[in-house]
Amino acid sequence: MTFKKLSIPDVILISPKVLKDKRGLFAETYKKSLFDKAGIRIDFVQENYSKSKKNVLRGLHYQIPPYEQAKLVSCIRGKIFDVVVDIRKNSPFYGKWVGVYLSSRGKNAIYIPEGFAHGYLVLSEEAEIIYKVSKEYSKEHERGILWNDPEININWPLSGEPILSEKDKKLPAFTLAEKFDQNEKRQ
Repeated sequence: MTFKKLSIPDVILISPKVLKDKRGLFAETYKKSLFDKAGIRIDFVQENYSKSKKNVLRGLHYQIPPYEQAKLVSCIRGKIFDVVVDIRKNSPFYGKWVGVYLSSRGKNAIYIPEGFAHGYLVLSEEAEIIYKVSKEYSKEHERGILWNDPEININWPLSGEPILSEKDKKLPAFTLAEKFDQNEKRQ
């Protein structure tokens, strides 16, 4: 398993070693000891599954303290463009984004620490996503940022108009969204 820091160094692309033979393949996609060694010391408490069709764009979502979430996102079928935006007020990367392609073919995953908004665009006819989170879902702590905010200026690889939920269409702009304060008292 390899761990590659991206242009925002706290966000890490994880590529497992894939063993293939005539039966198929095998890959370890999560191993606590290797994650710990790579500096990712998170206890995941919930796993989510999502299935979407082409051009569905989900996000940009996050939760505020005390329910902030670190995530480990994998695409188990199809292909997506996965995006994270640094919303940590005191970060040198505040307001910056990074995007990676995740696919069932590549078997890769992205680790997203607390303090980032997350979203993805489905590029294949369908895609299935599994992601682990470090805190359980809390509706009252859920927040979001508009996917096409001009201040963030994400370069989504769109082919036509994205398909959005009604909730995602109404998310606030980056300047109006509640941000992640790293100094906020945790409960």
